[in-house]
Amino acid sequence: MGELIDGDDGLPAEEVGPWAKEKHDYLCRYVDISRGVRKRFVGPGKAGATYIDLFCGPGRAKVKNAEFIDGSCVAAWRKSVESDSPFSKVFIADLDEVRLNAAAERLKAAGAPVETFLGPAIETSGKILRRLDIYGLHFAFLDPFSIGVLDFQIFKNLAERKRMDVLVHLSKMDLQRNLGRNITADASALDSFAPGWRGIVDVAQGQKAIRSELIDHWKTLVTGAGFDPSIEMKLIKGGQEQHLYWLLLVASHKLAHQFWKIAANTEKQGSLF
Repeated sequence: MGELIDGDDGLPAEEVGPWAKEKHDYLCRYVDISRGVRKRFVGPGKAGATYIDLFCGPGRAKVKNAEFIDGSCVAAWRKSVESDSPFSKVFIADLDEVRLNAAAERLKAAGAPVETFLGPAIETSGKILRRLDIYGLHFAFLDPFSIGVLDFQIFKNLAERKRMDVLVHLSKMDLQRNLGRNITADASALDSFAPGWRGIVDVAQGQKAIRSELIDHWKTLVTGAGFDPSIEMKLIKGGQEQHLYWLLLVASHKLAHQFWKIAANTEKQGSLF
């Protein structure tokens, strides 16, 4: 999580790196590109189109040494309105009550039909699931601060809805920095992220190969849950060209992957590791 600061609207905000703008750009591009399909689910008598953000943060951020920007949930809502296909419901969740309440206030001020859920994502995903129409269209954005909180049960919960697209932030930096500790610890962050990895991954090999096998195993789990992980993975870099994280889509419908391919514009992105 970024440090909380005073926002430009009187509510708490978070300080972020400049790469957050790029991340939100890809999120909003996907929301915009998928507007035609979303319109079919919105309106009287329709099942609805929802936006889900399980790590919503305060909904406002200040780029370090630069301007204030909308957080992911507010940016996605505004883009859906701008695209003339607003989400019929916005479900946001966060472990931190201050951040959650700030995001809710900002979304309400923007006219969003928002509902809030306080707690860890593994719990809030289950609670939100029970609020989702089985015939609706659903889009979730998972932007955790570490690999360890991206519990695989979250994906199993979300996969219970047929029309569920999930845009995921996978922290490459977290995998690199903490890999040694995670593969030797009795209780590892990898146990929740990719259950069963200990019987699959050869930890005697180099770290690059270990990371690759971990992600391959995670993708296999995602597929088993009913999603297809996208081939197109957008690499987000820091100011010194350091690799920070990947954005990728997991979805069961081909059209969603076509939308993400356009939104990500992944030409010349290179391999995962």
